[in-house]
Amino acid sequence: MPSKKESYESMIKELEKIVSSMENEELPLEEAMKNYEDGVKLCDKLYKILNKAEGKIKLLTENGEEEFKKAGDSYEQ
Repeated sequence: MPSKKESYESMIKELEKIVSSMENEELPLEEAMKNYEDGVKLCDKLYKILNKAEGKIKLLTENGEEEFKKAGDSYEQ
């Protein structure tokens, strides 16, 4: 399982490994359940990272649009 400091990309790669092993290998039930649990935890972390990034993008976009409008207004005057 990845540590908290790992990047989004490394967590995606880890999730891909888990999915691949579950699709391509005959795993004992306990190992398959462990992989599934790890995959769900990774998905949750990845989802949180994406939501945080989306929030930042929305904030930056809103601020950028306001600054752009202000700059346009002052240019027209």
